[in-house]
Amino acid sequence: MLTELSIAPNGRLVNHAIPAIMCLLPSSSTMISHIHPIPAFTDNYIWLFVDPTDHSACVVDPGDPAPVEAYLSRHNLTLTDILITHHHADHVGGLKRLTELFSPRVTGPESSGIKGITDYVHENDSVTVFGTVFSVLEVPGHTLDHIAYYSSNQDAPILFCGDTLFAAGCGRLFEGTPEMMQKSLAKLAALDEDTAVYCTHEYTLANLKFAKAAEPDNVELASRIIAEQSKRDSNKPTLPSSIRLELATNPFLRCNQPGLQQHIAQKMESSMASELETFAQLRRWKDNF
Repeated sequence: MLTELSIAPNGRLVNHAIPAIMCLLPSSSTMISHIHPIPAFTDNYIWLFVDPTDHSACVVDPGDPAPVEAYLSRHNLTLTDILITHHHADHVGGLKRLTELFSPRVTGPESSGIKGITDYVHENDSVTVFGTVFSVLEVPGHTLDHIAYYSSNQDAPILFCGDTLFAAGCGRLFEGTPEMMQKSLAKLAALDEDTAVYCTHEYTLANLKFAKAAEPDNVELASRIIAEQSKRDSNKPTLPSSIRLELATNPFLRCNQPGLQQHIAQKMESSMASELETFAQLRRWKDNF
């Protein structure tokens, strides 16, 4: 029987039996058999996966060390690897404490000056964790140093994308330009549609509310809102998403759609614009939504 994880009020993960997964969601069968969301702060997820051959663990973007320490202790795991996507404190704040405790290999972007990184990586580099090879993708926009980790040597590919691509949304442009972010999102959107998308915030319902305002006639979006609301009502994560689901429902990946372009032009009281300008207008609208 398939199971799904929920997060109890005490922070523990609970398994629930679930029906067949919707066709737009990724398969759960991978070489990395389980990827666990560790809740942090108010809406962050620190993703953790385990070497199937021993008790080694890897975490992605550990902004808060405390819940990571608690999870490792509870499951008798040793932290051997950390993957970092960008320099924001809610993604790297736990590095000092966790590196002091475990001395893990820490992989991350070289341009950021993040203290604690042991292995710097760039576009087209790769890193192998527990036998799984991740390709490094540079995806600037949210920050200039932002990278993502993509593995295709899985039954279903997986993507750790930090704050670049969100479920039904994308990151704010704190450092980059609309053109940078659109190119980064296009790079992710071109990945295998079965790719499981592990972003790092539980923003899905808020993003879907905006997506509905931006593209009110999207039927698949309406269905997704119902499905994701049901998960949150049961205190379950809405993640991972999939590239296929994002292509169907994420307005920031749909700026080439005439209906969306027309609606944004009407909202912004302008003429229909290019895909890039539509993206820029959409992002400005979302910043103040």
